[in-house]
Amino acid sequence: MSKRWTIIFKALGNINRIKIIQMLGSGQNLNVTQISKELDISLKATSQHLIILQNLDVLEAEGKQGHVYYTLNKGLPTDLKNSIKLFL
Repeated sequence: MSKRWTIIFKALGNINRIKIIQMLGSGQNLNVTQISKELDISLKATSQHLIILQNLDVLEAEGKQGHVYYTLNKGLPTDLKNSIKLFL
């Protein structure tokens, strides 16, 4: 197994990251505060999860009105996109 897939499976092995993917997979644009409240976890923990997903190019971020809003990356590689679809 390639190192890439090991990193991907580790990232997707956390329930809160799966929940973030599910929330954003429904087409919502959410900021860290909204995601944190929905998951009922701290802002710091939420930010760490978002950073991990963003580093894998699962998420895209866009700044608006003093907040950063996250969406799923529409340009995901096909293999990763198919893996994520299992959770949506």
